[in-house]
Amino acid sequence: MARIKGGVGHKKKANKVLKLAKGYKGARSKQYRVAKQSVMRALTSSYAGRKQRKRQFRQLWIARINAAARMNGLSYSKLMYGLKLAEVDINRKMLSEMAISDPEGFTKLVEVAKSKIA
Repeated sequence: MARIKGGVGHKKKANKVLKLAKGYKGARSKQYRVAKQSVMRALTSSYAGRKQRKRQFRQLWIARINAAARMNGLSYSKLMYGLKLAEVDINRKMLSEMAISDPEGFTKLVEVAKSKIA
């Protein structure tokens, strides 16, 4: 009985990895062994990056809200506390958008928060 080698299957797997490594520099895009390591690392980093993106956006929104709140004479933490007491349920993304595109509306929210704190 003839020996069966896995040439076709291996080539298919290697081509799949090399396709993912397209655009990498040098051996990383040409040689299977090097490309496999680079692709594995890249996929791991992209998974972690998707988690980090959520943290970074929340950080950005909080920075924007804080800047706008301080322009209205209130700190971020006091604003959020006041809104919680006033039972204003609005997320940070929308607050951040309001701070940029609708400063008058944001000022009204700050006033609501101030009245509940005092």
